[in-house]
Order: sequence, then structure tokens, then C-alpha cells
Amino acid sequence: MPATMKRDPELGPTIFVLFGATGDLAKRLVLPAFYRLAQEGLLPKQWLLVGNGRGDVAHEDFRKHVRDALGKSGLKPAKKEWKPFAERVLFAGGGFTSDSPGSLLDDLAKARKALGGDPQLVHYLAVPPVAFEEITRALGQHGLASNARVVYEKPFGTSPQSFRSLDRVVHSVLDEQQVYRIDHFLGKEATQDLHTLRFANGLFDAMWNRQHVESVQIDVPEKLGVTDRAGFYDATGAVLDMLVTHLFQVAAEVAMEPPATLGPLDLQSAREEVISCFRPLDPAEVVLGQFDGYRDVPGIAAGSTQDTYVAARLWIDNDRWRGVPFYLRTGKRLAQGQRIISIAFREPPKSMFPAGSGVSAQGPDHLTFDLADAAKMSLSFYGKRPGPGMRLDKLSMQFAMHDTSHIADVLEAYERLILDAMRGDHTLFTTAEGIERLWEVSTGLLESPPPVRLYDPGSWGPNAIHQLIAPHAWRLPFERVWRDPNTAGN
Repeated sequence: MPATMKRDPELGPTIFVLFGATGDLAKRLVLPAFYRLAQEGLLPKQWLLVGNGRGDVAHEDFRKHVRDALGKSGLKPAKKEWKPFAERVLFAGGGFTSDSPGSLLDDLAKARKALGGDPQLVHYLAVPPVAFEEITRALGQHGLASNARVVYEKPFGTSPQSFRSLDRVVHSVLDEQQVYRIDHFLGKEATQDLHTLRFANGLFDAMWNRQHVESVQIDVPEKLGVTDRAGFYDATGAVLDMLVTHLFQVAAEVAMEPPATLGPLDLQSAREEVISCFRPLDPAEVVLGQFDGYRDVPGIAAGSTQDTYVAARLWIDNDRWRGVPFYLRTGKRLAQGQRIISIAFREPPKSMFPAGSGVSAQGPDHLTFDLADAAKMSLSFYGKRPGPGMRLDKLSMQFAMHDTSHIADVLEAYERLILDAMRGDHTLFTTAEGIERLWEVSTGLLESPPPVRLYDPGSWGPNAIHQLIAPHAWRLPFERVWRDPNTAGN
């Protein structure tokens, strides 16, 4: 267990029900996060994990599936660690619908008896969004919604219409306090570092406005393709999978007004307030792309025009940010995999510097956040080159979580959000009101999208992205790499 973390004594016996337990999302993210929480001693003292799916899978076969999933994520449980974990892992097959609960009711009855008392139910829907409504109805139909917590993966709906339909179903079965709409970018350590850096430091808080900020970039390129998620991705695309969810939410984190407190209600209110100021996207300020070869991926529809890339210019119409462009970009099969927030500051008058000094030659000063789990930050600025005359170089101050003694305490985003759902903490989860507004912001783009342009795998996307951001420039690829804190001399 991380040195500064202890099991929450208020977490009572809990049954974690994982719908879609044999699917890709569970395999890649949810099951590894749950296992790490167990190894870190952060789960309740008494817990059981019950996987659910359409197949009729024996408990031992599911346990093998879980162990294989952990191995593919880089976790190699030793026998002494695996056995006590595996004994708490069960599988309930036969699917789960309003008409038929499969074996889930029987298996939950056995699980409740094994734990004793009245254990907390936490349902995690790691399924495609088209399945959310039916599973929600089934939870109500079969008596599994009362006092339970329900975690919904993103996207919460696939259009403004489907969002409203899903929201009506959810609230016909559940109270809002039972609902946890996940966006794992909000659970990242570095995303939360934004709050600390800005609100705890007067230097940065004073500069966090249009008088000092020239532009903001939120850039999440991915090297990965869609091979393991072809069916899901071809029905979703980059706009729904990333823009309407992660990138908009991170933009709200950057742009929010100072909340009264960092408690869940105040933070959610601050996010909703700034999201209400997002100007609806203009399709003319959006570039869509598809990597060459996408249609050849097994599971992709012939002739698909689905976007695998999106770059957009977002405007926020309030006093703090009016006139400051927010550039959002993400895509598959790009040159690098990164998660970067970059804030460019306005340049002051430089008429006092002599010609040839190099002032402004490398662009404005930037405050940069790397949203990887081991968070990093960098502040770039101009400084004088030692020696005679006035020559300037671009310098930087950098911080990495590895520079501290707390790197072992960093929780991966899914770990944090699963733990928060168990604790009943809504701070890092989205609200129905905020999501509805994001669908409104996206409606014009969804109804009249620009043409989807081909781009080469391993590139940075269609060439039109440079016209989109002009007269600015994309920060990625970086001209200077992050310093390695483990390398001597840095």
C-alpha cells in the first residue's frame, strides 16, 4: 500500500458488479485498476467482484481471463497475491435484461450471503452506450437499483437525442446521487494539479485570464489504432469518443471560475458554469480526418466515413476568456502518444531589446502540463545567454512527480474514480446538466460536419490543421523533449 494511503474505515462490505466484464474496456482498464486497488489495500476489507456477460463462463475460466488481462497490462501477480484476489472473483453469465437476469440474481444472493449483512452494490457499466438504457431498466426491474451506485462509461449518449432518452431512463430508476458518469481525464493526477497550481499560487491565478493568456491547446494524439475496438469505434468516432467527452471536460477544468470550495458540489457547479459559456462549435472551425487504411481494419464497414481525427477551435464567451481560442486536437495512428495542456502567454512589448537579440524568436512563454499519470509541468521563458552582448535563449523550469518522494502514491485515473464511486464522492464525475450543454455545443458539428480528410498513419493529421490554428502553431511535436529526472546533470 502507498505509504501515505490507508484503507477507508468507512467503506463497508461491497459487491462490485462489472457489466461487460469480458469486453475490451474491462480488460484494458477496469480490471487492472481494480486489481491495483486491491494490492494497494484501498478496497473495503470485505469485497467481491462479480463479472457479468452474455456467455456462460465458469468462475475459474473468468478468473483466468482476468489474470490474462492483468498480464497484458503489465501486471504479473505472484501466486501468493493472486490466490486471495481470485477467490473473490465470480462470474454471472446469461446476460442481463429486463426480461431475463441470467444468473446474476442467484450469484448476487450467494455473494451477499458470503459477505453477510447488507453489502453496498456498485454497478459498473463497461458496455457500449447503446446498452446503457436496457441495463438501467433491468436494474430497476430486478430490484438491484435501491441504494446502489451505478457508474456509466462515456459517452453518456451518442447524440443530443439519445442523451435525453438515456437521461430520462436513468432518472426513472435512480436518484442523481446514485449516478456516476465517468470521464477518466478528470481523474488524472495532473488534471487535478491544475487546481492546486492555479488556486494555491497567486502568481498563476493572477495570469489566468484573457489579459495574459493568448491561447490554450489541449492535445491528445494517440499512436494506437482501432483494431481491438473496431465495432465500437466505427459507430462512435473521434468526435464522440474524445471531443464531446474528454477534451471538453479538460477545457472546463482549465477555464472554470474559482469554486467556493474544492468539494463536489462547488467543483461541479464551477464546471457547469463555464461549460454554459462554451460557444457552439462552428463546423468551419473544425477539421475531421481518417487515417489511410482505416477501412481495411477488420470490423470496419466498407466505405466508412467515420472520423478518426478531430481538431477544433473552441471559444468561451465570458469575461475571463472572451477572445482567447482553445485549440482541441486528438486522433488515432498519429506520430506520438501524448496528453498535453499548453497555455501560451501574451508577449509584452520588446522594443527595448536590440535587433538580433533573439527575443520572440521561439514564440511565447508557455505553461505546459503532461497529463500522464506521473504528472509533469514545465514553464518556458526567455533568459539572457551568458557572455557579452544581449542574446536570449528559451529556457524552462520543469517539475515531474518523480522529483518527489510521493510517486508511489499516484493513483491511475481509473483507480481513483472506482475508489471515489465506492466512497460516494462525486467530485470528479460529470453531471447531466453539464453533459447536456456539451451536446448542445456539438449539435451544429454533428448535423453539418466538414468533410473527412485522409491523413497518413504516423503523421500529425490533415494539413488543414495548420490553417485552423494560424497565426498560432501547434505545440506538438515539441522542439525540446521533457528532461529525464533520472538523468544526471538535468
